[in-house]
Amino acid sequence: MADDLGLLQGTLDLLVLKVLAWGPLHGYAVARWIKDQSQDAITVEDRALYLSLHRLEERGWVAAEWGVSDSNRRAKYYRLTPAGRRQLRARIAHWTSYADAVFRIIRAEAPARP
Repeated sequence: MADDLGLLQGTLDLLVLKVLAWGPLHGYAVARWIKDQSQDAITVEDRALYLSLHRLEERGWVAAEWGVSDSNRRAKYYRLTPAGRRQLRARIAHWTSYADAVFRIIRAEAPARP
């Protein structure tokens, strides 16, 4: 099923912002958290993840600095900026409203036929 589930445009940025709300992480840890929390339903490709991280950094929603990972390797760590926190709140509100509307439609009963 993981291969059948594509991410809607913009959803990956929201997921990355959400993951980074708990603290700085390197890219691999971000992708791993998304995969684990989705119970393997969402696997983020490396290219898509780093495009998202760089896009978020360009917008000033994420800042990056080099550090050392648990495996003693040099890694770029990303953290949410104050603007990123504001953006996360706004995107969660928008996405939740959208998802609620979609659920109302797919759960709707068929109209009565005359």
